[in-house]
Formats: sequence, structure tokens, C-alpha cells
Amino acid sequence: MTGRERRAGMILVLGCIVGLAGIALTFFVSGMQRFWINWIIWFLFLLTAGLGCLFIVALEHVVGARWSTPLRRIPERLSGLTILMVPVALVALFSLPVLYPWARPEVLRDPMVAGKAVWLNIPFFSLRVVACLVLWALSYWIFVSRSIRQDRHGDPGYTVRVRRFAPLFMAIFGITLTVVAFDWISSLDPLWYSDIFGVYLFAGTFLAGLAVTTLAVLYLRKRGRLQEIKPDHLYNLGGFLFAFIVFWSYIGFAQYLLMWYANIPEEVLWYKERLSGGWGVVLLAMALLHFLVPFFILMARNAKSDPRFLSGAAALVLFSHLLDLYWMIYPALKEKSFFGWQELSFAVLFVSAALLWIRRSMKRGEDMPVGDPMLREGLGFRL
Repeated sequence: MTGRERRAGMILVLGCIVGLAGIALTFFVSGMQRFWINWIIWFLFLLTAGLGCLFIVALEHVVGARWSTPLRRIPERLSGLTILMVPVALVALFSLPVLYPWARPEVLRDPMVAGKAVWLNIPFFSLRVVACLVLWALSYWIFVSRSIRQDRHGDPGYTVRVRRFAPLFMAIFGITLTVVAFDWISSLDPLWYSDIFGVYLFAGTFLAGLAVTTLAVLYLRKRGRLQEIKPDHLYNLGGFLFAFIVFWSYIGFAQYLLMWYANIPEEVLWYKERLSGGWGVVLLAMALLHFLVPFFILMARNAKSDPRFLSGAAALVLFSHLLDLYWMIYPALKEKSFFGWQELSFAVLFVSAALLWIRRSMKRGEDMPVGDPMLREGLGFRL
């Protein structure tokens, strides 16, 4: 380990300590609601980034892609964020009586909330959370551990077995991510619902996975690793980012347009809270940073393979995904103040902890899946 790496590690450890002190102060000074709302936001941000990377790995196996084989170890490593979020998710269960109205007995007097009590109750909610965590951890083990084991043995049978599991994971991913969308986000307002909310969260999750994968690949190339990765590989990453920026925007607009057109009180009130005051400015920022700016950055063909444009667009998309979760979740507090040292403390803690975890993960196995029989073909990929 070089001196520069040691200093970076010490800074991240210091960030964890400072962040822990800040969130502890948040709990005792600013109250439990503000503490838990920030905990949920960062839990979902890192969870969706990790799940997005795991989805990328599974997608490669499902479609039998060759071009992405040299890149696959990066999302495999980054998908470990899902494992990091296991204890965070279990701690988040303590937020239910504080943040979620359906967890309070007096709210069940509302017949619309009472009608959802079969699904929205603490024991069943907790059971769903544990089931999702187990399924994600098992999927991570199947995809990543076997891939690294293949580096040592070079047995193509590992690839065959993983590709047989990948379609099943797609079903697991779709169901569990939809459960996350409705349980952790939508049920903050139990009267509100949207039929395509799970699809909306999927679009953001896949974009987050693409963004962190792209940033990690570009970082390693800059550090002298992954030199075999060519501009054509980067172009495909940029093309996926470009396509799903449009897809996310389409789903978000479609959800809003349908609710505006139907004008059902339970649906429009959710949007009314998120369009009034400063939240309207946040929504405008999302339209710019999550769609317009990265869309025009990546529109040119050469930009999709240019590390400068690609890293800028990926960073914007990742930040905008956090802003999107913030916009969906934080208004549940109904507070005028929505950013301060409290939110900064959570950012310092979770970003520092995530980067420490990623640093550790980046040392696991080779930078490329050297035992995969498709690697040579992937390295020779040309558009």
C-alpha cells in the first residue's frame, strides 16, 4: 500500500468518525424523525446502487454478452454494497413507528389505511425485509463468489451454472425491488399509490448501477489498471447511460401525467407536497441534472467514449439519483428546513463507509474475470 493510499484510508476513517458524531448529535438534538429519514435515504441510495450493479452482472449472463466480460468484475465488486446494507436495513426497522403512519394504531381508524393493514404491518414488513436481504445475499454469493473461484480453476462450468441462475435472479430482482419501492418509499404516505412506481425505482436503480460502474472503470483505467479496456467498451457504457436517462425521464413523466389527468385526491396530494415550496426547485434541478444536462453531454457519438464527458455524466446521474430519493422521501417530514449539518453528517458517514468498503472490494480477485472462457472474445470487441 502506497503512502497516498494510506492517507486516503485515514481520511475515510476520520470521515466515519466525524459522521458518526454528527448523526448521534442529530438524534439527540434534531429528533428521531430527522435522524431516521436521513438513515432511510442513504440506506436506499447505497442499496439501489449495489442492486443496480448486481443487475448488470445478471443481465450479462442472461443475454450472453461478450463485450462486457472484461468489465464484469467491476460491478461484481461494487454489488457488495448490497451486503454492506444488510445491517443498515435491520437497524432501519426501528424507524417504522417513527416515520410510517400505518405503524401507529390510531391511524388505522382511517378505513383506507385499515384496508391495507394485511400488507402494512410491522411483523409482515420485517419478514419481507429479511426475505429480501437473504435473497440478495444468496444471489451475490452465487454470482460473485463463483466468478472469483473461476479465476483460480478456469472451469467453464461455473459460467454455465451462473447463467442458469441468472433468469431466476431477474424474477427475484423485479419482485424484491418492487417490494422496496412500495414498502420503504410509497408507504410513507399509505394513502398514495402508483402502479408504475416499482418501474420508476428500477430505472433509477439501473442508472445508479451503470453510473458507479462507469466511474469505477474510468478511475481504475486512470490508475493504470484495466488498460485492455478500449474506447469501444466505454462507448457501450455511455450508450446504456444515455438510453436509460431517457427511460427514467419517460417513466417519471408518465407517472406524473397519468396522475395529473386522473386528478384523484390521494394521488395528486403526494405531488402537491413535492411541488410546493423549495421542493419545486428540487424537481427542476432533477429535470436538469438527471435528464437534460447528461442527455446533451452524451448525445454526441464521441462523447460516449470520452472519459471526461462520460465521467461527468455518470457523476451527475449518481448525484441526481440521490436527489431523486431525497425528493421522494424527505417531504414526509413536512418540515420547511430540508438541508443542514444533519444531512451533511449522514453524507459524510455513509459516503466514507461506502468508499472504505469499495476500496476493500476492489482488492478481491483479479481486475478481470481471467477464468471466464468469454474473456478473450470480450477483449477483442470492436464496434
